[in-house]
Amino acid sequence: MTNRDTIYQSDDPVASFVFDERVADVFADMINRSVPGYGTIITMIGTFAERYGRPDSICYDLGCSLGAATLSMRRQISAPACRIVAVDNSAAMISRCQQMLAKDSSTVPVELLCADILDIEIKHASLVVMNFTLQFIPPAQRSALIRKIHDGLLPGGMLVLSEKIHFEDPVLNALFIDLHHRFKEHNGYSKTEISRKRAAIENVLIPESLRTHESRLLDAGFSSFAVWFQCFNFASMVAVK
Repeated sequence: MTNRDTIYQSDDPVASFVFDERVADVFADMINRSVPGYGTIITMIGTFAERYGRPDSICYDLGCSLGAATLSMRRQISAPACRIVAVDNSAAMISRCQQMLAKDSSTVPVELLCADILDIEIKHASLVVMNFTLQFIPPAQRSALIRKIHDGLLPGGMLVLSEKIHFEDPVLNALFIDLHHRFKEHNGYSKTEISRKRAAIENVLIPESLRTHESRLLDAGFSSFAVWFQCFNFASMVAVK
């Protein structure tokens, strides 16, 4: 049973957001109530894996958290000897991800790594997924990471990149922030919780515009780019090598 997110109901001083034991314990509820279209994105990641997973290749889940994207890929991959490498730098997330995988009956091999995605090698990859992960990487290090992913992909391989986005038009940016907050209210968060969470995540999650993402991906060498899903200020993109 999913534990309900009540972290920001308390009156404790707001600390910077971290993926610790407390967050890991309620993360499934938190992300489903906070990210519009999250379930659709997870389902379609499995569809991408079914199409792009190749024999004797690796599908990466970078910033795997509880393993939702990993499980979606695992259940759809049909290519022989295609395996998954799932990476997260939070020991609490990796521990819970391992528990989720242990309950799953799929047979696609999964290697779990508790590591910084900036430090790992990407190689012989047919698909790389970064599902709301890049936004937590310092902006100065994002281009090098995207280039590393590009270089580690097989020709024709795909990167799926889901992100909270910033709009260059201030009117639209304010509109979609407000609509996102209304979405969270409809899902049971109070205005106080929303405000406290926003304060905690400021300077931790740094969103960028779709134009910035597209430019970075094309500059890294990807030949194709598209936004395949967007709801308010959340989007999922694909880039093909």
